[in-house]
Amino acid sequence: MINPGSERKKVAQLLEKEAEIQKLWENARVFEQDANDENSAKYLTTFPYPYMNGRLHLGHTFTLSKCEFAVGYQRLMGKKCLFPFGFHCTGMPIKACADKLKREMEDFGYPPRFPIECEEIPNEDVSSIDEITKDKSKGKKSKLVAKTASSKYQWQIMESLGLTDEEIKKFSNTDYWLDYFPPLCISDLKRMGVKVDWRRSFITTDVNPYYDSFVRWQFEKLRAAKKIEFGKRYTIYSPKDGQPCMDHDRSTGEGVSPQEYTLIQLQILDPKPTVIAHITLPVYLVAATLRPETMYGQTNCYVHPEIHYSVFYAGEKEDIIFIATARAARNMSYQGLTAKNGVVQYVEGLEKVPGRAFLGAALSAPLSAYPKVYALPMLTIKDDKGTGVVTSVPSDSPDDFAALADLKKKKPLREKYGITDDMVLPFEPVPIIEIDGLGNLAAVEMCHRLNIESQNEKDKLEEAKKELYLKGFYNGVMLVEKYAGQKTADVKKKIQAELLQEGLAKKLFIFGLVGQEALLALLYFGNRYVEPEKKVISRSGDECVVALCDQWYLNYGEQEWKATAKEALAQLNTYNEEAAVQVRRNLEATVDWLHEHACSRSYGLGTKLPWDPQYLIESLSDSTIYNAYYTVAHLLQQGSLDGSVVGPAGIRYPIDMRASGKDLIQNHLTYLLFNHVAIWPNQRELWPKNIYFKMSKNTGNFMTLIDGIETFSADGMRLSLADAGDAIEDANFVFAMADAGVLRLYNFIDWVKEMVELRDQGGLRRGDCSTFADRVFANEMNKNIQNCAAKYEATLFKEALKHGFFEYQALRDMYRELCGGQDGAMNEALVFRFIETQALILSPICPHVSEHIWQILGKDDLIVNSKWPETVSVDETLCKAADFMREVLADFRARIKNAMSSKKKNAFAVQPTEAVIYVAKEFPTWQKTVLEMLEKQAKENNGVLPDNKTIAHFIGSESSLKKFAKKAMPFVQMVKEQYEQKGPVALASACPFDQAAILLENREYIENSLELDRFSIKYTDEMDVAPIISETVVPGSPLMHFLPPKEAINLVARNVNVANGLFDITVPVVNGDSVAVIVRKLRRLNKSIKPRFTVTLWRYRDSIGGDRKLINSDEPLTINERLEENATFTVDLESRAVSVSSNGSTYPVGETLVYVAQ
Repeated sequence: MINPGSERKKVAQLLEKEAEIQKLWENARVFEQDANDENSAKYLTTFPYPYMNGRLHLGHTFTLSKCEFAVGYQRLMGKKCLFPFGFHCTGMPIKACADKLKREMEDFGYPPRFPIECEEIPNEDVSSIDEITKDKSKGKKSKLVAKTASSKYQWQIMESLGLTDEEIKKFSNTDYWLDYFPPLCISDLKRMGVKVDWRRSFITTDVNPYYDSFVRWQFEKLRAAKKIEFGKRYTIYSPKDGQPCMDHDRSTGEGVSPQEYTLIQLQILDPKPTVIAHITLPVYLVAATLRPETMYGQTNCYVHPEIHYSVFYAGEKEDIIFIATARAARNMSYQGLTAKNGVVQYVEGLEKVPGRAFLGAALSAPLSAYPKVYALPMLTIKDDKGTGVVTSVPSDSPDDFAALADLKKKKPLREKYGITDDMVLPFEPVPIIEIDGLGNLAAVEMCHRLNIESQNEKDKLEEAKKELYLKGFYNGVMLVEKYAGQKTADVKKKIQAELLQEGLAKKLFIFGLVGQEALLALLYFGNRYVEPEKKVISRSGDECVVALCDQWYLNYGEQEWKATAKEALAQLNTYNEEAAVQVRRNLEATVDWLHEHACSRSYGLGTKLPWDPQYLIESLSDSTIYNAYYTVAHLLQQGSLDGSVVGPAGIRYPIDMRASGKDLIQNHLTYLLFNHVAIWPNQRELWPKNIYFKMSKNTGNFMTLIDGIETFSADGMRLSLADAGDAIEDANFVFAMADAGVLRLYNFIDWVKEMVELRDQGGLRRGDCSTFADRVFANEMNKNIQNCAAKYEATLFKEALKHGFFEYQALRDMYRELCGGQDGAMNEALVFRFIETQALILSPICPHVSEHIWQILGKDDLIVNSKWPETVSVDETLCKAADFMREVLADFRARIKNAMSSKKKNAFAVQPTEAVIYVAKEFPTWQKTVLEMLEKQAKENNGVLPDNKTIAHFIGSESSLKKFAKKAMPFVQMVKEQYEQKGPVALASACPFDQAAILLENREYIENSLELDRFSIKYTDEMDVAPIISETVVPGSPLMHFLPPKEAINLVARNVNVANGLFDITVPVVNGDSVAVIVRKLRRLNKSIKPRFTVTLWRYRDSIGGDRKLINSDEPLTINERLEENATFTVDLESRAVSVSSNGSTYPVGETLVYVAQ
């Protein structure tokens, strides 16, 4: 178990060394890069500038670490690398927080005394599918809400940051936020060791005159290019206040945005229900849907029997009637769907009508396969979302299917609401969408899987909806009409447009427009219904609506602009092949459906629109090409964040890598493409080249960047960030992994110090790197360095860490093991080649530890200024030989364990000590034929072997294999299993290396590892080898067979050195044992004989009485004679005597040997 106290000491030591190294880098100004006239390769990487209303956290750190790792690697490759870092202050959150603090001091004094009993915020009934179906062009929450949702008062939020009352008071001034948080973020990032050129850092808004001018220039260019237009846009609006209700104006509902629906008009057919029978105008139940593509599957319409609905006039001439909730009617009146803006004209006496009055009404549903459907009861409808009218698609909505099934099964329920059988029983779900794994009636399938019996099983229905919507909302495949075969995500807008066009004649008058202008208005506004995502209450106590208000907007819907953006996307690299297809598909879909984006607002911080200064440019719109500003920021601002220092009026553009979150695909990153092609339409070389997508989460509590550093050290945290993953899915920062990383790094530093000391003492083997272990270690270092470089290049940092640290460290451990587990047996040149290359290839991820190791090695230069290690071509045959050794040793260990299994009849009672290894030089002729046949099939089938039936057919048609028919298929099955594990090498008919030679060269390692006294090698083609062995042993997979134990005579091995701590050992001696075998037995029997000890054996010159004589403590070996390494023991079991032979002479041993271990 790890001692927490000792771990904290290790972190403290790492932090101390990191601070020293960071100071060294800063003094050397190693990360400052300037453009020059050299034609050298450059690398510019950027990270979305973080918002300055708090300190950076691990979510920021995870994504920016990808920039950091990439730039570290590219520096080693000799490129001029720039990683600049800005700070975003544009938008509402800072202003809103500052204003809140002012109000709280006005309302509750200074320091504020808040009410003890705070008003509880009601729990909102949030559907699990809201995140799936929401408008993807919007972010998740405003930064303000995301960071403050857990506290009621802003003052309390600031207190949670550890600020004093006097300090908090200063934050009521927006400028103080801009002065306070950016320097803290810089300090935290410096402690992380990021390779940032801080001269180029800046803050946004008009506080910085240079950046302000840059944004104004950008928008002047966009307007001149006719990319910016003025018109009505959907906005959260307070009717009571008569103006848009932005976040700062709300008492509840901060961060809530407009949610767009398609308004489906279901005309009530004659005879109309009694309550509206007197109305002669067309009457429509209006339903709001997020899924217009499902309208082909309508079987009925639902209303709630007890909810009150309003019957009101719609259209400019009020010549159609809508039925919806009063709340929905109020929203529609501000969206051009009634004659007067903000006025709902109700049909007299029908302001409130219970839903039961409309049950059983016959309806005409657009796009439905049924010419007539009916209004039926649904008891789960709520009046606080949508229109209160639900169009029913039971094939793809679990709620709709459950409600329809209830009505079909329960006649009393139908009778209760006056629903006749013909209104329900003939209607069956219509297949309209195919969903992978759920079929073409997905809702029916999910209800059956979850055993949903009633519309009242809320939890089960929620689970069913989540599963179905997750798979079908974007990736379902349409089955109907001209859209058959297309994905639902691709046809939503098309079907919405089709619904608009179907209602064109009766919609023209809504806007009082004619001709082309009317069609455009219809496509943008007609048949749309928009309401707040959740309830929004203004500070005046008014429930807000969504209204059409005048705004400046970027017209991303312009087709020519879209086409050019697609060209930029086509040349964009999104890295990570596994995720690239998904990312590119999402970007392409976003470019396709993106239309207008409001680029102005009236509240917050930022840059004023140059031609209409009453508006500010909103925060997403001033953040699209700012990466270009980094190239000149240091020349303009001279390193001052706010541009207060005037400089002369950079590194080359464009962005080589942009790291960002996948949640920004639907807004910021797509806007980045659009704006680059608009500002530089004829300079493709300035368009973004690469975007890296990533998001993160951690499995523990929220943690800031500085907390992460102080808990795990900078490099311990960075190691865990790299190990967290590179796929598009969210990654986990696991605290236990970070703790383990700290220990690994600390132990590596200690080991390097030990090796330097051992080298200085001459304790490492010197000379040629000629042993098998040397050759393998050198070769596999080269291989891993090359693999590591490839993964860095592909920004697969988890894989780079695997090849460049975890596997690399394992190579060292394996090398040491092959060298007998002794440091001194390792080659000095190879050990220090390993240390130097390990420091280099790890330095992009753990630069402080690597720099420290560079210092320990006595290097004059800095590792961050060094170059990637050079390598030679990898010897693949030697790699296979190394794999062979690993695999056979694992197999031999398993066989020893199996041989001693008590469940076996012939189990060994004690550990076997002798073995024969059977080696096959090549396959028998018939097996070669099978292998050649399989190899041919694999080549013809793109590396895939056919099924056994096909293979059996080929074997049966080969005449030379007929007499081996019974053996052939078992052999094929064995080969197929090997092929799954090893690939094409499993089909080779012979080994590319000498198996026996490798086993013999590693004899000592094998015997020590398996605690064997000896082994011999036999080839399977030798005459005395049993047929079962010759037929089953194949090249590359030798078989170890253990021999029964031989009878032995026990001798006493005595240590005669004074005060040594090693005592007498009884050691069994078998005829033919060598000195090396006896030494190996001694090590096995006495674990106090350390691997680093050299052990020698001595005999008594007087074999009978020598062990009884007194020992001279100064010279204890004067009565002994050392045995040569080639000496061999002979055991005479009859006389129970042991002798030793060396150099042609034989000597009796007696009952005692002497051993020296030192």
